[in-house]
Amino acid sequence: MKLLNLRLGCNDIEKARAFYDATFGALGLPPSAPPVERQMIRYKLPGGPNFAVSPARDGQPATHANGGTILFGADNEEQVAAWHAAGLANGGTCEGQPESKPQAPGSFGAYLRDPDGNKLAAFYNLNLG
Repeated sequence: MKLLNLRLGCNDIEKARAFYDATFGALGLPPSAPPVERQMIRYKLPGGPNFAVSPARDGQPATHANGGTILFGADNEEQVAAWHAAGLANGGTCEGQPESKPQAPGSFGAYLRDPDGNKLAAFYNLNLG
């Protein structure tokens, strides 16, 4: 099985674009391309699925997942810190400062919520196996 796409809802596409362009830029990805036919921003994650953000298709307000967290890998501790700072500067809120995380020995990570409340994390040296 292969994960092809991961999509989050948003209520303001331009706020979401500023947040994700900045945070993904800190992790080495280029900015999203402007949507051609609909309000959606999309990023191709290296070696992984597409990551998309758009308003909910049913027209109702987007809400975040209670208990859900999406983790991104970083190449070093500096990238984690830059990701966190970029998120805070672009409408995100802190859910955990960049630091060594006792729940994941040997790793360095940080947590943010995007402008719509989705919980995200960036980690360096995280062993999930």
